[in-house]
Amino acid sequence: MRSVLAVRLDSAGDVLLMGPALRAIARHAEVVDLLVSPRGVEAAALLPGVDEVVEFDAPWAGVPAAGFDPTAVSALVERIAGRGYDEAVVFTSYHQSPLPMALLARLAGVRRVVATSDDYPGSLLDVRHRRSSDGTDDDGSARGGHEVAAALDLAAAAGHRLPRADDARLQLREPLPAAPPGLPAQPYVVVHPGAAAPARGIPAAQARTIAGALADEGWAVVVTGGVGERQVAEEVAPPGGCTLAGRTTLAELATVLRGADALVVGNTGPAHLSAAVGTPVVSLFAPVVPAARWGPWKVPSVLLGDQQASCAGTRARACPVPGHPCLAHVRPADVVAAVEALAGVPRCPGWRAS
Repeated sequence: MRSVLAVRLDSAGDVLLMGPALRAIARHAEVVDLLVSPRGVEAAALLPGVDEVVEFDAPWAGVPAAGFDPTAVSALVERIAGRGYDEAVVFTSYHQSPLPMALLARLAGVRRVVATSDDYPGSLLDVRHRRSSDGTDDDGSARGGHEVAAALDLAAAAGHRLPRADDARLQLREPLPAAPPGLPAQPYVVVHPGAAAPARGIPAAQARTIAGALADEGWAVVVTGGVGERQVAEEVAPPGGCTLAGRTTLAELATVLRGADALVVGNTGPAHLSAAVGTPVVSLFAPVVPAARWGPWKVPSVLLGDQQASCAGTRARACPVPGHPCLAHVRPADVVAAVEALAGVPRCPGWRAS
């Protein structure tokens, strides 16, 4: 196999989770390009095995989705055709259809198209992979497995498997950039309260009490977030804490997380970025999607939150139940205990935030 176009038109976290599958493809292909949305570009650039990142804002993906632009669609088809790919492997979440992208790949003359599809694909797919049925089993685990496992299954259906020596952990390209200025010299914990879907983040008031409890126990606290989360980060940070919201690229955030003893986060991309650098994760996980499918992958972690709350499985982006009850019962002491279980006590126990 000479050249493969892999496709994942979702968020940064989704792109990070397909990293092991991309390594499997790169083992067998001379060229692996990755087609992603604008939300996934930074993550795509961090993945080993990717030769070129192609950006496309698909009108069938993302919330809100981009408007339909015939010129942009035609330009993408021409670009794919110009590369002469032997194969396209279209990765999607379990509730998405790969068929719009499969059609564009056919229009571009891609020789072989592979995807997971519950919908009847007609002649659009050469290999139609079927994922295990959706939903949850009696023990609360997700049928169909974790998103990383599902991506690896699709790559295997296309004929691409990891070598036995690869344990399928998330990985990033090395070297990562230098850490941004302002990080504490002493051991620190990162608190990342925000998420693109508010239902999946940590409410600001709760994150503030958690950050304060960590500081009281001797941890330096670093609060991270996106450009639009700077004010929230300032509100969450304890006195003397460090706020980096809006001040890092995704690669720089990976460096910050690598230096941390633990990350406290909701269900959002930095949880997977932390897993990729091997930093333990305390996950306050709202069950609007199954934790068994989207939780931290192959990294020490503690899952907090009521996974049987009434919002479970709704895929809601905004909390559908007043008061965010799935996380409301998580006490700051629970988070501190989880951090200590993963990272021990602060190595400088006499330090306190000034």
